[in-house]
Amino acid sequence: MLIQQIAQAAHKASAVMKNLTTQQKNALLLTLKTLLLDNKELILEQNAKDVLKAKQANLASAMVDRLTLNDKNFAELVDGVSKVILLEDPVGEILQGYKVESNLNIVKKRVPFGVIAVIYESRPNVTIDIATLCIKSGNCFILKGGKEAILTNKALFDCIKQALAKHNLDTNIASLLEDSDRDNLKELLKLDQYIDLIIPRGGQKLQRFCLENATVPVITGGFGISHIFVDESASLDKAIEIILNAKLQKPSACNALDTLILHQNIADKFIEKLKQHLQNHQVYVHACDKCYDLFKDYEYLVRLQEQDLDTEWLSLNMSCVVVEDVKAAVELMCEHNACHSDAILTNNITNANYFVNHASSACVYVNASTRFSDGGQFGFGCEVAISTQKLHVRGPMGLKELTTYQYVLNGDYLVRS
Repeated sequence: MLIQQIAQAAHKASAVMKNLTTQQKNALLLTLKTLLLDNKELILEQNAKDVLKAKQANLASAMVDRLTLNDKNFAELVDGVSKVILLEDPVGEILQGYKVESNLNIVKKRVPFGVIAVIYESRPNVTIDIATLCIKSGNCFILKGGKEAILTNKALFDCIKQALAKHNLDTNIASLLEDSDRDNLKELLKLDQYIDLIIPRGGQKLQRFCLENATVPVITGGFGISHIFVDESASLDKAIEIILNAKLQKPSACNALDTLILHQNIADKFIEKLKQHLQNHQVYVHACDKCYDLFKDYEYLVRLQEQDLDTEWLSLNMSCVVVEDVKAAVELMCEHNACHSDAILTNNITNANYFVNHASSACVYVNASTRFSDGGQFGFGCEVAISTQKLHVRGPMGLKELTTYQYVLNGDYLVRS
C-alpha cells in the first residue's frame, strides 16, 4: 500500500478504535502480551540478526546498545503491557462540567487524537510501548522504525497484527512502514487530512527534519543535554552515587548525564572523590580549564571544546565544568539546550528553589538522578517519548498525553439570543 492509502485506512479505522470499551482494549492488550511471550524466541532471534548487521556496519555503540533485546529488557517490555492494562482508561474522563447563563450545559471530556504516527530510531521496545499506549488510549497508529531494527520490528509487529485479528478488529488500526526513503517520510509528514499527530523519537536531526517538513502537528522529544549541578552545600558522597547512576546505569539513554557542573568551592574535593570511580568505568571526561588540572593523573582526560557542551554523549563521555554559583549553573544550562532532564544536588533550600524556578527543562530534579525520566518510573507503564517542547505536553508521554479533549454541549432546542 502507498503511504497515503495506509494513512487513509488508519483514519477510517479510527472511528472503531476510539469507541472500544476499556474491557475490549484491555483484552486486546492481554492477547498481545501472550503473543509476545509465545514468540519470544523468534523475536530475540530476529533481534540478534539486526544487532549483528549493526555491528558489521560499525554503527555507534550507543545505537547498538539501544537496538539490543535480551531476557531482561524483553521482560521489561512485556511488563510494560501488563502495567498499562492496570492503568485507568483516560478516554471519556470528564475534565469539566458546568451550565452557562443561556442554560447550555457544557461538558469537557477526554478523547483520543485519532491517528498518531511515531517515527523512531534503533529501539525496538518502542514498537510495543507505542502500540500498548495507543491501544489503551483509543488511537490508531502508524509506526516508522529505523532500518537497523527492521527484522525485530517486523517480528514484534506481527504480534500486534495477530492480536487485532484474534479480536476481529480492523488490522489497519496498526501499520508499520518498512521503507526508509526520506521522500516517503516527507509524504507522511504532510498527510494532515488523515494523521492527527506526529511524534519523532530520536536525534536532533530527525526532530528538525520533522519540524521543517510537517503540516501535521509535531511533538518533539528525546533530545536534550542532561546536566547535574553539584552545589557547595551538597552531601558529596551521596552526590557521587547519583552521578554514577546518571552516567553509568545506561549511558546510551537520553536521560543519562551529559554535563557535570560543579560549584567552585567544592570542585577540588569532589573531583578527588569522584575521579577514581569514573576511571574504573573508563569514562572520558571533557574538562574545562578550571578543572582540567584537578583531574591530574586521570587516564581518560580530554580538554573541553565548546561544542562538547552541546553534545548529547549517549556513551561513556561527559563534560565537566566549574561555575561560581547556582545562577551561573542555570545560565550555562540555558545556553546549552537544557530542555530534557536536569538536576541540582544541594542541601540549601534557597538554591534548590532557584534552580527549579529558573531551569527550562521538562523534568527538573532536586537530589535525584536524571535517569528517572521515564514513563515507567513516572507510573505511566511505559512511554511514547519524552516531550521537550512546551505544547501540548512535556516530559514522559503516557496515556493521558495521547488524548485531547472535546466539548459536548446540550440544550433544550436552544438558540442563541
